[in-house]
Amino acid sequence: MEAKAKARFVRVTPQKARRVVDLIRGKQAGEAVAVLKFAPQAAAEPVLKTVQSAIANAVEGAKRNSERLDEANLYVSEVFVDEGPTLKRFRPRAQGRASQILKRTSHITVVVAERETKGRTR
Repeated sequence: MEAKAKARFVRVTPQKARRVVDLIRGKQAGEAVAVLKFAPQAAAEPVLKTVQSAIANAVEGAKRNSERLDEANLYVSEVFVDEGPTLKRFRPRAQGRASQILKRTSHITVVVAERETKGRTR
């Protein structure tokens, strides 16, 4: 079972969000949540919410399809950050000039999947 969650137009730069996302790639879902709760970066909060949403989507999807799902077997199979639209703002500078400020946004995507158990027989 695989479940996906997306957070779009998040007001954090993709470069900073990728630093946080690299911490949880491939980890167990519970461990990823614990790491993100105590990560000092500001980008950890929207990534945490997206991971929790993906876990909830997996649980609800399993319920809807009447499948058995063990949350302990969930892991972060895919996680990536894409660049969203950039907000352009201007700041006044010396001698009547203006300089541009780029406020970048991100699209965060998290995919959780159930880890295959190795002891299965036919």
